[in-house]
Amino acid sequence: MRDLGAGFGYLMKGQRWVGKHGRQYGFGLLPGLLTLVLYVAALVALAFWADDAIAWATPFADDWSSPWQGLFRGFLTALLWVLSILLAVISFTAVTLLIGEPFYEKLSEDVDRSESPDGSAPESGLPLWRELWISARDSLRILLRAALWGLLLFALGFVPVIGQTVIPVLAVCVTGYFLTQELTAVAMQRRRIELRDRLTLLRSRRLLALGFGAPLAASFLVPFVAIFLMPGAVAGATLMTRELLGENPDPEPEEAGPSGD
Repeated sequence: MRDLGAGFGYLMKGQRWVGKHGRQYGFGLLPGLLTLVLYVAALVALAFWADDAIAWATPFADDWSSPWQGLFRGFLTALLWVLSILLAVISFTAVTLLIGEPFYEKLSEDVDRSESPDGSAPESGLPLWRELWISARDSLRILLRAALWGLLLFALGFVPVIGQTVIPVLAVCVTGYFLTQELTAVAMQRRRIELRDRLTLLRSRRLLALGFGAPLAASFLVPFVAIFLMPGAVAGATLMTRELLGENPDPEPEEAGPSGD
């Protein structure tokens, strides 16, 4: 269980790192702000068109008597909103990282240089368009997995007692794990580590990944918080990646005790 605390420690260290490097932090806020504008526009559109979209998708219910038609379509509208918000929380990181690829790439490199004894940072050597393509492709794969988990957890949410207690906590943990996958991808992609190898590496330290991602996922549920935490989350994920790969590992998490896996 020590890895849970170590993961949270890396999240905090990332926030402290950007706090000491104001310029990098300022640039790191720009992609999140742009993504927020896009998501707000999408949610506003959903607010106007959700009922019409559900009615269009369920023509077979047009002749249903009251109150069954209203209850059925109301349930589907609520389901659409819940799934949209869950997808927004999970995909916000992916979209922000894609939009801000140059910003976060530079931020991650700066973190690597500050931690490397010789001041160097790994470089992929790939052109920007190739890095964007790989990032978009891998993010889509992760989002598809996250969407499947989201549907399963939503269905389990209707189970009495468990659905109102255990499932919300589990949802935060699952979301946090996927967030960690997305955030560590910035540093790992520069090291030319393929998605399958990244996932294997994170599975070997699940508690570390959860300790980093779960608190972040919970904080992302608060409006606008994600924008201000994203630069530090990228920095913290880079620091954690260095430990996972054995590159000048930070001794502080190790002092807490042996790994919990």
